[in-house]
Amino acid sequence: MKPDLVNRIFSISQQTDFQAITLEIFKLQSEKNRVYRDFIGYLGIDPAAVKRPEDIPFLPAGFFRNHRVVTGSGSAKLVFGSSGTGGEMTSRHYIADPEIYEMSFQGGFQLFYGDPSEYFIAALLPSYAERANSSLIYMARGLIGKSNCRYSGFYGKNIEELLENIQEARAAKRKIILLGVSFALLDLAEKYSPDLSGVIVMETGGMKGRRKEIIREELHAVLKKGFNVDKIHSEYGMTELLSQAYSAGDGLFRCPPWMRILIRDPRDPLCLLEGTGQSGGINIIDLANIHSCSFIASDDLGRMEENGSFEVLGRFDSSDIRGCNLLME
Repeated sequence: MKPDLVNRIFSISQQTDFQAITLEIFKLQSEKNRVYRDFIGYLGIDPAAVKRPEDIPFLPAGFFRNHRVVTGSGSAKLVFGSSGTGGEMTSRHYIADPEIYEMSFQGGFQLFYGDPSEYFIAALLPSYAERANSSLIYMARGLIGKSNCRYSGFYGKNIEELLENIQEARAAKRKIILLGVSFALLDLAEKYSPDLSGVIVMETGGMKGRRKEIIREELHAVLKKGFNVDKIHSEYGMTELLSQAYSAGDGLFRCPPWMRILIRDPRDPLCLLEGTGQSGGINIIDLANIHSCSFIASDDLGRMEENGSFEVLGRFDSSDIRGCNLLME
């Protein structure tokens, strides 16, 4: 892979740069990624006819569950796996160059929150900490390592220590981020109801089978009341991606320059919805996925806003997901 292409990805500043690099990566992956090349071929699409990012076919995320989605012939240095809650086959993302992931999550954090060395970063991720191949754990560990704060780290059952360290960090005027999976934050709010005013509380979504799934608005309402905070931040990422989008508490997610969201017609997975305000499946262009596939049709429902931000509304049901993944047959 060309080193200059990686540098260009993380130096994107204009929409024209994004479009040019997107089409360059599409050409590369349509030739060098066997799974993606076959997918495009089965759809009867000629890669040479693709002239805009909107014309690119998006690979269903489910392919990461039963295919090795890689571009090129390099070996994987890491394999990230998703967390299954019902015994289902989980996704596998083969990572040829971990440094690209580090450039992506560090660059995204810097863009939206600033230098991690200014923060006390506490991770409350019990379901993920049990898995050595979690991309979220890898990201959290990387940010914690950059935080330059002795309190930063993973907190499991040692909640009293977490709350004491938050109080000390607040007294020292330190910026604080509490990054947690939804069910763990709900447990913290209900059992302790700590005053976290001034703390950036960031949920990563998902109950992971520990609690009943609830809509994001309801989750945030409970957490805001339980923690005495005005906003709950959110991180949107997945095993199949090497980039994350962030919400600063308004329910709207924003992408770094090398990531883009498009909305597909829920009745026709090969057709994109034009304009804003319409609900449909979330398609993701993640240029950091240069060694796998940068064009992913997720299992999430969403809606685009006029300013380019997007809202996550929930998940497709199993029949919708199955229908999308059976396009190959």
